[in-house]
Amino acid sequence: MISFQLTEEQEQMQKCARDFAAAEIIPIAAEYDEKEEIPWQVIEKAYEAGLMNLAIPEELGGQGIDPLTAAIITEEIAYGCLGVNGTFGANELAVQPILIAGTEEQKKKFLPDFCAKPQLAAFGLTEPEAGSDVANVQTRAVRDGDYYVLNGNKCFITNGDSAALYTIFATIDKSLGHKGLCAFIVPGDTPGIRGGKKEQKMGDRCSEVAEVILEDVRVPVANLLGKEGDGFKIAMETLDVTRPGIGAAAVGVARRAFEEAKKYSLQRIQFGKPIAANQAIQFMFAEMATKIDAARLLVWRSAQYLAIGLRASKEGSMAKFYAADIAMEATVDALQIMGGSGYMRDYPVEKLMRDAKILQIYEGTNQVQRMVIAREILK
Repeated sequence: MISFQLTEEQEQMQKCARDFAAAEIIPIAAEYDEKEEIPWQVIEKAYEAGLMNLAIPEELGGQGIDPLTAAIITEEIAYGCLGVNGTFGANELAVQPILIAGTEEQKKKFLPDFCAKPQLAAFGLTEPEAGSDVANVQTRAVRDGDYYVLNGNKCFITNGDSAALYTIFATIDKSLGHKGLCAFIVPGDTPGIRGGKKEQKMGDRCSEVAEVILEDVRVPVANLLGKEGDGFKIAMETLDVTRPGIGAAAVGVARRAFEEAKKYSLQRIQFGKPIAANQAIQFMFAEMATKIDAARLLVWRSAQYLAIGLRASKEGSMAKFYAADIAMEATVDALQIMGGSGYMRDYPVEKLMRDAKILQIYEGTNQVQRMVIAREILK
C-alpha cells in the first residue's frame, strides 16, 4: 500500500525548513533580489541548521538525507526564495557526480573538507555552444604525465565565481562526441580556474550565475571521475538524480504564489465583498491548488524511486517539467488575481513570477524533459 503520510522525522525536517524560511529567508529575499548578491549570512545559518549538503553521507560530513526528505526540505526553502535555494542547492548538483562515480579515496579526500564549513560548489557543464547538446562541449582536457591540463570557458554556472569545489566536464577528443567527455574534481583554489562575467538575470537574482574560465588548469589524474569517456554517463545520471529537486523547488514557488494570492483575495474588498467571493477567482484557486498537489505528487514519486534505489529518469523529467510549468502558471495567475498590486514590488508575487521562469530552463529545458520522457516510453 502507498502511504502519503510523512514520517515523524520528515515532519520535523519540514518544520525546521519552513521555520528557517520564515525567519531567515523571507525577510531578506526582496533586498538581496534587488542587490543581486548572495546572502552569505543565510548560507552560514543554513549550514548551522543542517540544511546544506543533504545528499552527502554523514560519515563524509553531510546530512545523509534521503531524496524524498530532501525534496520536502527543498520545497520549503524555495518557498522562501528560489535564489537562496539555488545557491546552496547547487551543492547537491555539484557533488552528485562524486557520489555517483567517485572512488572511496576521492570521496574521503574532497567531501569531508568541503562539508567542514559553509562552502559552495559548482557543476561545470554548460558552455556557449553546449547547453542541451552536452556532446558539443569544447573545453579540452589534455593528458600531460600525471595531470590533465584543462582549457575552456563555461557559462551560466551557479556559484561560478564563489565555488570552493568544481565538477568540470571536458573532452579529451572533440571528434569522439559524447564518448570523449570526462568529469574532473577541481578544487576552487587550483591555479588557472576563475570566475568570469557575472550574469544579470531576470529572476533568481540572489543566486550567483557566472562564467568559469579555465586557463592551463592542471588537474591530477587522480581527480578524474570514473575513466576517460565516462563524463556523459556521469552527467546524465547526475541530472536523473537532481531533477526531482528542481520539481520540488517549483512546487515551493507555486505554493508561495498561491498562498500570497489567497491572502490578498480574502482582504481585498471590491463591490462590497472580498474578491475571493467571486466564482471566477474561486475557480482559479481550485485549478491552482489541484495542479500544485499533482506536481508535488510527481516530485514525491520520483524522489521515492531514488530513495529505494530505482532508476527515475522518466519520472524525474515528468516531475521537473510539470512542476516548472505549474510554477510559471501559478505565479502568472496569482499576479492576475492581485491585479495592479501584484505587479508592484511591494508584494512578492512579481518576484515569484520572474523567478519561476528559470525553472523551465535550467537542468535541461522543459522541451528536453519531454524528449527524455518520450525516449523512455518508446524505447
